Amino acid sequence: MVFGRGPLSLRSLAALGAACASRGLGSPPLLGILLHHTDLRKSVTVEQGLKVYGGDDRIGALTDKVTHLSTLQVGSLNIKCLSTPCHTSGHICYFVTKPGGSEPPAVFTGDTLFVAGCGKFFEGTADEMYKALLQVLGRLPPDTRVYCGHEYTINNLKFARHVEPSNKAIQEKLAWAKEKYANGEPTVPSTLAEEFTYNPFMRVREKTVQQHAGEIDPVTTMRVIRREKDQFKVPRD
Repeated sequence: MVFGRGPLSLRSLAALGAACASRGLGSPPLLGILLHHTDLRKSVTVEQGLKVYGGDDRIGALTDKVTHLSTLQVGSLNIKCLSTPCHTSGHICYFVTKPGGSEPPAVFTGDTLFVAGCGKFFEGTADEMYKALLQVLGRLPPDTRVYCGHEYTINNLKFARHVEPSNKAIQEKLAWAKEKYANGEPTVPSTLAEEFTYNPFMRVREKTVQQHAGEIDPVTTMRVIRREKDQFKVPRD
C-alpha cells in the first residue's frame, strides 16, 4: 500500500511497479491525498494494473473513486475514507486500522490537518474546515496517530504560541520539535489527543483562542485565525 504525498511522477510509479514485481508482490494500491502536488492530476494512464484511489475526478490517473465512508481492505488493514473538503473540494483522509492488532489506528490527513496546524482554504470555507477537523477527524479515537502531508510543525507551533502565549502544551511541544529538528528526526506523527492541546484550529471552541480572535463563534474564530495565519510572519527564535 502506498500513500501518495507528492511529488509523485509517472517514472516513480513505474519504478514502484517494477520493485513490487521483482518481489512477487503485485501492484500496490495508491491512495491519492494531495491532488495539486502530484503529476497524477494530469490526464494519464497508469499501466501495470496499478489501482489509484481518490476522491477527485481531477486526478487523471484515478481508477477507483471513493466517497465519504467508503471502505477498502489492503492485506490485513481496513481503510475508511473520510471526506474533508476545504483545502481542495475533493480532499479525502484515510483512517487505517488493523483488527486484532496492538498498534493504535492511524489517519493520513494530507493537507487538512498538520501537526499544530491545518491547510489553507483554497477551495473551501471555514465552516468546511471546522467540520473536517472537529466533526470528522476530531471524532476518531484520541490515540489515533496523525500522518500529515507536510511537516510544518515548528512554524505552526510558533503561530499557536502567538494565539495562546500561556499554553504550556504549546511551549513544551515547540521545545520538543526544535530538538527533533536539530537531531534530524521527524516530528510526525502526532496524535489526535495531542492536537486538541496545542493546535489552534482544533481549539476554536476554547475561550482562549476565541478571545484572541475577538469572536465567540467557533466557525468565525476558524476563519479569523486562518486569515491571520496566512499573513503571519514567523519569528526566528
